[in-house]
Amino acid sequence: MSTIILGIESSCDDTSAAVMKDGVLLSSVIASQAVHEAYGGVVPELASRAHQQNIVPVVHEALKRAGVAKEDLSAIAFTRGPGLMGSLLVGVSFAKGLARSLDIPMVEVNHLQGHVLAHFIQEPDGENVQPKYPFICLLVSGGNSQIIRVNAYNDMEVLGQTIDDAAGEAIDKCSKVMGLGYPGGPIIDKLARQGNPEAFKFSKPHIPGYDYSFSGLKTSFLYSLRDWMKEDPDFVEHHKTDLAASLEKTIVDILMDKLRKVVKDTGIKEVAVAGGVSANNGLRNAFREHAKKYGWNIFIPKFGYTTDNAAMIAITGYYKFLDKDFCTIDKPAYSRVTIK
Repeated sequence: MSTIILGIESSCDDTSAAVMKDGVLLSSVIASQAVHEAYGGVVPELASRAHQQNIVPVVHEALKRAGVAKEDLSAIAFTRGPGLMGSLLVGVSFAKGLARSLDIPMVEVNHLQGHVLAHFIQEPDGENVQPKYPFICLLVSGGNSQIIRVNAYNDMEVLGQTIDDAAGEAIDKCSKVMGLGYPGGPIIDKLARQGNPEAFKFSKPHIPGYDYSFSGLKTSFLYSLRDWMKEDPDFVEHHKTDLAASLEKTIVDILMDKLRKVVKDTGIKEVAVAGGVSANNGLRNAFREHAKKYGWNIFIPKFGYTTDNAAMIAITGYYKFLDKDFCTIDKPAYSRVTIK
């Protein structure tokens, strides 16, 4: 008998639903929220309201595209956390109500674990080469920057993480300072491809071990920009491609320096990247360069699986379903947590 999982993701500002049959993705639907662009960041109240409007049509469309009736579902996997509490509550409440009405199990998913396991999403017409356990995963997004040793789908150890800001947050804030808009990641990425990454130098942190820090970089960028604009008020407009390229290079260098150290110390050369920042062209190129130079076996997700999506929730839920790792209906959403 086939195992059909409905995945639901609503941790931030994307409402997503996906249907997976025996580990193979049948459909994935995402409704994004453009309302936040005017505010330069995600507004939690607006996000939760948009989720309430989107959750029913998104789930309906995912089932329709998959050719699956809700009565055929084996279980519902949902993001329990971490994320924005108001956004999470919409997805969690919907999952609980639908699971109860269908009398099928619920599977809770850690959003961060889902990002890591996005590498195991199988598509009907595509071959997906999956990392072998154990592997090292660099998880980088707007809210997280972690280096994780993955021993199994349900056995992950955080070796290093940011002690303050995340890489994606630093990119967004610097983009905002430059007046480029939100979200900053895609804008900086596009501009960086046209600029000189050696044009400007920004400070890099000296943090012991495998941990990261990006608050100092944000401060360095802000103060440098302030000084340059005293001499030339239109400095950003005149140098935005070089600024973007130099900022991107600095962040990628910080990320790769620690990751390189981890790989050397552990001897594990199966290396993956996940999370929203893994869509960055500079970071992807750095992974390819390290694969050639150090013999790493790298795994870079498809662009559609880098940002928040329900397919990663569905594949995680599928593995947990096979182990009968179900969730009781009294479990609340949680806003903060790490992998462990």
